[in-house]
Amino acid sequence: MPVRNLISRSKIAALAVRLRRSGRRIVFTNGVFDILHRGHVEYLAKAKSLDDVLIVGLNSDASARRIKGPTRPHQKQSDRAVILLALESVDYVVIFGEDTPDKLIRQIKPDILVKGADYKVSEIVGADFVRSYGGSVRRIRLTPGRSTSRLVRKVNKVRHR
Repeated sequence: MPVRNLISRSKIAALAVRLRRSGRRIVFTNGVFDILHRGHVEYLAKAKSLDDVLIVGLNSDASARRIKGPTRPHQKQSDRAVILLALESVDYVVIFGEDTPDKLIRQIKPDILVKGADYKVSEIVGADFVRSYGGSVRRIRLTPGRSTSRLVRKVNKVRHR
């Protein structure tokens, strides 16, 4: 079943060009977004509030496993994409298979690149590239006490009682 606004890698650059030609500015962020929780929802809403269109780069299942470990992700990439697209703040999702979104950022050329405030600007993949053409890099404060890892630990603790 095709999912509205799940954009393939082969079409993302053309979409970005169309959006810019229509006068819209692009905000980009990325992540695994495995078990969606309040922290994710608030982070994505803050990212969207920065400008017109929010594109989320979603790590594929294979890249999530390489980054997070062999037990992750808990949900398939297609399910994670559908859940993200159900959020009012998310306009488009594009799945990428690399360990970092560098190539994807170069395809999209966002006006604003966003990551959580747990990253230093110097650690944000693509920051130098985005700044090189006049784009900006923003860090968003995360919701305290909300993380997928913490949620999984809590569920496992209850399950093993």
